[in-house]
Order: sequence, then C-alpha cells, then structure tokens
Amino acid sequence: MVGICASLLWASRCDGPSAAAMGSEDHGAQNPSCKIMTFRPTMEEFKDFNKYVAYIESQGAHRAGLAKIIPPKEWKPRQTYDDIDDVVIPAPIQQVVTGQSGLFTQYNIQKKAMTVGEYRRLANSEKYCTPRHQDFDDLERKYWKNLTFVSPIYGADISGSLYDDDVAQWNIGSLRTILDMVERECGTIIEGVNTPYLYFGMWKTTFAWHTEDMDLYSINYLHFGEPKSWYAIPPEHGKRLERLAIGFFPGSSQGCDAFLRHKMTLISPIILKKYGIPFSRITQEAGEFMITFPYGYHAGFNHGFNCAESTNFATLRWIDYGKVATQVCFRDPPGTPPQHVPRLERTGRRQGADFTVWARGLPGGLGCAWRSPGDRNTPLILLPGISCSVVRGTRHWLRSKRRRVKEPSNVPGGGVVLRGRPQAAVGGERKLGEIQGPVRRAPAATES
Repeated sequence: MVGICASLLWASRCDGPSAAAMGSEDHGAQNPSCKIMTFRPTMEEFKDFNKYVAYIESQGAHRAGLAKIIPPKEWKPRQTYDDIDDVVIPAPIQQVVTGQSGLFTQYNIQKKAMTVGEYRRLANSEKYCTPRHQDFDDLERKYWKNLTFVSPIYGADISGSLYDDDVAQWNIGSLRTILDMVERECGTIIEGVNTPYLYFGMWKTTFAWHTEDMDLYSINYLHFGEPKSWYAIPPEHGKRLERLAIGFFPGSSQGCDAFLRHKMTLISPIILKKYGIPFSRITQEAGEFMITFPYGYHAGFNHGFNCAESTNFATLRWIDYGKVATQVCFRDPPGTPPQHVPRLERTGRRQGADFTVWARGLPGGLGCAWRSPGDRNTPLILLPGISCSVVRGTRHWLRSKRRRVKEPSNVPGGGVVLRGRPQAAVGGERKLGEIQGPVRRAPAATES
C-alpha cells in the first residue's frame, strides 16, 4: 500500500491532469494568494483518495491549510440516517466561553451521556436553536457577538463511523493512507487519529484554533444538518498566529509551549485582520468534505444541529512535518512514546520518495524531539497529548483531548469515565447494526 501511495503521490505531483479536467474552480495552478480552494471531482477521479489529494496539492490547495471537496452527486456514504436516534453520545461537553474584544478562552464541562435523539431535541429547543439571520455573514456576526452567552453542548469525540459497509470511496474509516501502517504493522490504535470520530453539533458549538496531532492531515465529512463555518491560516503563516496567541495569552503559554493544541483559544477575525495575520473563511454544507493540511491552523463553529465525521491521515509529504511537530504538555504520565514517524520515514524512503521536492513548504523551528528518560542519547518522536492505556493486550492510544471538567456519569451499565471517555459501558461489540466501530446504542427500556 505504501508503494502505491508513493507512486501516486509523486506521479500526480509531476504529471497530473489539468485543473479543468480534475474539477477545480477558478484558481491559479500554485495558489499564490493562499486562498481556500474548492474541487468537484468526477466519480472516476473520486475513486482514488491518495491520488486526488496529491492532485489538489499539485494545484496549491495545501498553501491555504484547508480545502473543500464536493463529491459527485451519485456518491452516498449512507443510505439513511433515520436509524441513529438511539446512538449514545457518551461524554457531551458544555462549552463555556469567557473573554471580550475578540479574545476568548473556552472551557469544557463534561455532561452526562445522552442519545442522539435527545441531543437533537435539545439542539432544536428554544434555548439552543439557531437565531434568525439573513445570510451566513449575518450569522457569523451573531456568533462573535453572543459567544459568551448561553453555553452550547457539543457531542464531540465519539468513536465510530456512520458509513455503510460497502462504501469504498473516501471511506473515513478506511482511507488506505500510510498512516494505516501504524495499526496494521505496529498494532497501535489511536482513537480519532487512525480511527474515525463522530461530532454532533448545535448552534455555536466551536472548535478552537489548533493544528492536528503531530501536524497530520485531517478529513471532515458533514453527514447531515446545518452548515459548519471554518477559518484557516496558511501553514507558512502559522508561526505568526502562535506569536500573537502567546502575546495575548501569556499565562497559557507559560504552562505549555503548545497550548493552542488544548483547543481552548479563540481569536476573532477582527483581531487577525488588525494584526495582519492572513486567513481565509469558508462554509461547509451537508454532503461536503473539508481537508486540513499539515501545520494548518483552523477553527470554526456549527450553525445548528448537524453531524460530522473525521479522522487524520498522512502522505509522504507529511513525514518531515511529523518529525518536528511540537508536543503538548502532559498532566498525566505519558507512557511509552511510539516511534512511528521514523518508521514511516524509512518505509517512504525505501520507495524512492524525493522529500526535497516539498522542502520549500516545510515550516522551520516547530520544536524539538523529546528524549526518553532512560536513554537521553536517543531522540524519540512523541505523539502530542496522547496518553496510553492497555485494551485487551493491545496498545491503545487516545488523541489530544479538549480540556474537560467532569460531572458524574449516568452511562448505562455503570461505565467509568476515564480521561473523558466511558469505558465499555454497553455491549462492546465491534459492529452494532449498521453503525460501524465502537458506537454504542442505548439499551431498550425495560418494563416496570
């Protein structure tokens, strides 16, 4: 598989078809303005995920840090969404925002488990529903004006997928990129990184400024519901955002150099404009994909009740980013750090990949490698913010989490909440109905 990735990546980079042939919209070949690009592949072009990612990068899409992909009309990831109301959201979070004048900090209070049906009714209630608005610009103004009022509840970081079993193209649970080697060859599962996560949103639920774990790529598909607005900063300007954030949030930066990875910091477009930080914005609608690129800072919010699915992935171009990605601070013992980046690099180089082709776009000074306390002469790469637990004898890693304050859990079956996740409260089967992965359904009500 890695050999296929390598050949597709570099062949498409050098000899890819024209922009018109591959369905891009009105953009220069190399995107010198670093604006977010939108692509409309045909069904034939859509069949090969790795090849299409290589193509959009050959058109300069990665320079914006974010791109939109509108799939062919005949493609469907799931036949119906009418049967998901009983799916459990194990650990919803209430997002409490403090601050003013375009600078905010977001705190997450963990709430009790609820079903998707219960969450939908809550999202559409008078208290939490989307306000009346004329257009997306009007709704954006209302978002920043009312950010600190009525704390919304986000059904975030739910392990599982809504894709049907037989979906082969752009299946978020099986993208077949080189990141899949981590699970296939190393036996390591990293929830939300090499497995899919679901996100149920309501009006004003927010993802704060951050880059992905290890500065990986990410893909986000909006299954249904109201739109999602995104802000993105070109990777080549990421250090400027970091310096700005350190200046405005000195207390946070003293505790952790990579504090933006905590996903707690909100900086408005007005502030970005005032201080000359280049950025773009775009709205994702149901049925559309968004791809974020290595070291691409992004943030955004949901317009109302919706459901998205996402995961991380990697290409050969990512490897040099992964080698220098900054790590988040640890408040829990980190366990044994995985050494997957060097292994991926060795595999990629065996395929003859010329990494110097991409060196011009590599950001400098992103941080240092962490060294093992037991062997200070050996540099190791540590996935940022990931803690390790043992599940049935397999190394099982959890991605960087939003900081949470927990409430007592009422998870059916008496599940224990650990690091913001309920552990094996119900079932434990890999597949429940047509819901893929460890998504759990609420047990049927018993007669009294």
